[in-house]
Amino acid sequence: MDPREVAAVLAYIGRLDPRTIRTGTGEARDQIAQWQELLDDVPFATDHGWDVREAVRAHVLDSLYPILPVDVARRWRAHRRDRLDRHTDPTPAADPDDPAAWRAELLRARHAVAAGVAAPSTHRQITGGGPPRSIEERLRAIGSCIPPAVRTELTRYRPTRATREAAVAGDVPDALGVRCEWCHAPAGAPCRQRRASPDGIARGNAVRATPHPSRIDLAIARMDRQRAV
Repeated sequence: MDPREVAAVLAYIGRLDPRTIRTGTGEARDQIAQWQELLDDVPFATDHGWDVREAVRAHVLDSLYPILPVDVARRWRAHRRDRLDRHTDPTPAADPDDPAAWRAELLRARHAVAAGVAAPSTHRQITGGGPPRSIEERLRAIGSCIPPAVRTELTRYRPTRATREAAVAGDVPDALGVRCEWCHAPAGAPCRQRRASPDGIARGNAVRATPHPSRIDLAIARMDRQRAV
């Protein structure tokens, strides 16, 4: 800031905190010189998030003590450090075989971010490829996230899922899509064997190869309702 901007800042501070006002001409001149010495590299305002008046207002609200020029300078340094921490160096347009030009372009970008002239550059993804698309759009484009050959190899390790996928592809009821009222298997889980002992307690927990008939009936009824809608 130049002396005129420092004088404007001091006038603003005096309006918020009268304790900082200097009435004598010599005192006011010395105060401006002292503040300008410490705030020489601090901008009055930038296009990206810094305004010295906001820093002054925050200090007046947070502290019981009159503001000093070092308080403003420290807030500016913290603001500048935060911007650089959020900045990721973009790939320079200079020739990579020219280290001096490459380094100079990186330094110019960092200085612009630190001074508030440019916004920090952040990377949202590791590689480029245009704007990101939703998962649904990608699946519609490729059909499935698992290649057909891999899906075929996985069939023997996932017989339950393979049976459900075959049912959906053949437009037949998916029995595992509903809860089994007989063995109480939740939707998506295979049915279990339930044998009643002489004392009336259900025993056995072996997985059935096929769903219970009552569960198939529930799946058929649900499909009929969906088609009716």
